[in-house]
Amino acid sequence: LVSEKVGGAEGTKLDDDFKEMEKKVDLTSKAVTEVLTRTIEYLQPNPGDALLDAGESMKRLAEVKDSLDIEVKQNFIDPLQNLCDKDLKEIQHHLKKLEGRRLDFDYKKKRQGKIPDEELRQAMEKFEESKEVAETSMHNLLETDIEQVSQLSALVDAQLDYHRQAVQILDELAEKLKRRMREASSRPKREYKPKPRETYDFGDTDQSNGGFSCNPTPKVSASASFRSDKPSRSSVRSIPPLDQPCCKALYDFEPENDGELGFKEGDIITLTNQIDENWYEGMIHGQSGFFPLNYVEVLVPLPQ
Repeated sequence: LVSEKVGGAEGTKLDDDFKEMEKKVDLTSKAVTEVLTRTIEYLQPNPGDALLDAGESMKRLAEVKDSLDIEVKQNFIDPLQNLCDKDLKEIQHHLKKLEGRRLDFDYKKKRQGKIPDEELRQAMEKFEESKEVAETSMHNLLETDIEQVSQLSALVDAQLDYHRQAVQILDELAEKLKRRMREASSRPKREYKPKPRETYDFGDTDQSNGGFSCNPTPKVSASASFRSDKPSRSSVRSIPPLDQPCCKALYDFEPENDGELGFKEGDIITLTNQIDENWYEGMIHGQSGFFPLNYVEVLVPLPQ
């Protein structure tokens, strides 16, 4: 592994903005992976708040689904289970008993004359009794068909209510996401521009370990560079050459919203894009953003 210090020189440090951007990218990567794993819809342009909206809606859908499960169990499954465990089971018992007595009665009828008449009469009475009990239980079950229909109706009503609420929740979520997309599309697009690189002086050192010093030259503002007889390299770099699109600030501009670029009267700003008839996008002092067109005088126009 390479050490943080090479030959005595301290390792190059990344600026805070870069680290913050890297951290956000890492968190975004984890969030997107989680979303894809759980087969949640791809959302744009800013998945942060949109994912919160979607998650809250999914939670509401889960609660509605739980209500559906409870409703179906109480008003459909439990009554049908009770029907199976009691009424139908009782009917099956009576039918089985009837079948046994029918076989006994038929057997004794075949032996008529060989067995006492009283025995045959008792077998017939038992058969008729079982037949009547079985008929009564089956009749009572069939007469309560309205209960079975009402239970089926309860199932359909529960499903209808679930889907109605689900549609309402998803409609609200869809409207929220569309509104976020409209807001995002109405904002001016920001183009990423890398910051100017620091200038390093690699001179001879008297360090015994053979290392080298790495000291960035101090930055000098554009206004200071005009006053200097021999401007440093960083001050020259802060004034864009007039062979690239640029403009001169006519007034001070203080940014009021995220993404706007602030500057002072007399600043020279590099032009990178014209967003619309009222806004330019540009760069100054390593910062990129957009600003109103009527605050500047164009020195070198953007290519058509």
